[in-house]
Amino acid sequence: MTQLAFVFPGQGSQHIGMLKDLIAKYPIARETFQEASYTLGYDLLKLVHQGPNEDLNKTCKTQPAILTASVAIYRIWKQQGGRTPVFMAGHSLGEYSALVCADVITFPDTIKVVEFRGKLMQEIVENRTSAMHAIIGLNEIKIQQICEETKKNQIVSIASFNATDQYVITGDKEAVERASIACKLAGAKYIIPLIVGIPAHCVLMKSAAIKLASELEKIIFKIPSISIINNVDVKIEYDISEIRSALVRQMYSPVRWSEIIKSMAKQRITILLEIGPGKVLSNLTKRISSNLTSISINNSHALSIALDNI
Repeated sequence: MTQLAFVFPGQGSQHIGMLKDLIAKYPIARETFQEASYTLGYDLLKLVHQGPNEDLNKTCKTQPAILTASVAIYRIWKQQGGRTPVFMAGHSLGEYSALVCADVITFPDTIKVVEFRGKLMQEIVENRTSAMHAIIGLNEIKIQQICEETKKNQIVSIASFNATDQYVITGDKEAVERASIACKLAGAKYIIPLIVGIPAHCVLMKSAAIKLASELEKIIFKIPSISIINNVDVKIEYDISEIRSALVRQMYSPVRWSEIIKSMAKQRITILLEIGPGKVLSNLTKRISSNLTSISINNSHALSIALDNI
């Protein structure tokens, strides 16, 4: 039998109209959005289906929207008798989706905490202009060297190790732009500015992480029912204090995604299902490992095929 793992996307996968056909076909999906709306105090489903885009792209609204979409798909999967995965992992915000689906934190508690997390992140950029750029086609050592050489008195560093040839840098906007130009001159194939208005996963987030730590202490955590490989240490944790610690450190530490996927491949996982909107993680998997088949479960057609064949 094939070995199955689930991965959950992070910020940047959101789009107007996401999950429209799943919500129309499966009442549990609509109920999940209604549950989130009740907790948040506004109509999340209306925002996701009608926009406006500038509201959906606000970090404090993006994060609950992606979390809810991922949880809705997972609930459909379970309701339809889909197999339980051996492992889970989530990219940045997606780690919270994994924690909900592995019964570590309740969905309402997680909705509140990711909204709070988003607000904390937004506060950082109120008086400081930041950027995130994807660098494709240059190696990790060269990018780190360039960040060090171009930062001057500002902040720029690798925020995410997405694949062996794809990294995300973040920090002060001017420093990110200087580093990006230098990366292009050094041979990078593409520089892609990301639609993320925050400097996630760098030292600029340390003050926000302290506030997040206090909020996480108010929430009840349980031992995971499914093993989750975390972003910060590429480790599976069952100790609740360590799970909390990893979430706090995740705020200002790089996402080690490439290592996570490689570790799954070493554990003989053969199929990854991306549970959430978009197909960012499935595309990354193709760049990381030729031994893994990755399928994005973001519409009813893909869901039906996966249920029938996995």
